[in-house]
Amino acid sequence: MRNLKTLIAVAALMLATPAFADLASDKAAVDAAKAAGTVGEQADGYLGFVSGSGGGALGAAVTEINNGRANVYAQAAAKSGASRDAAAQASGAALIAKTPPGQYIKPLGGGWTRK
Repeated sequence: MRNLKTLIAVAALMLATPAFADLASDKAAVDAAKAAGTVGEQADGYLGFVSGSGGGALGAAVTEINNGRANVYAQAAAKSGASRDAAAQASGAALIAKTPPGQYIKPLGGGWTRK
């Protein structure tokens, strides 16, 4: 039940947090990189590079989005009483579930897998 409460808090904050709305160009770059197999969703709630470190504009976009996610997870944790890691993992599970077939996901403790 606590996991569900955390997931609901994360979802509500992700929809209401302006940091996500202001990142339209970063999101477009990351979405293209996900489709190309360069970036994937991780079970820890953050984006990661399937291979390499993704320098330049893409690296900056991933960092910016991950920083925004970290802020949302901290806010959700404060509201739900869960840890930030628990909020991040609840969101990671939801993001992985939404990941389209053919894109990469990384489970906790595992390696990159094409969904």
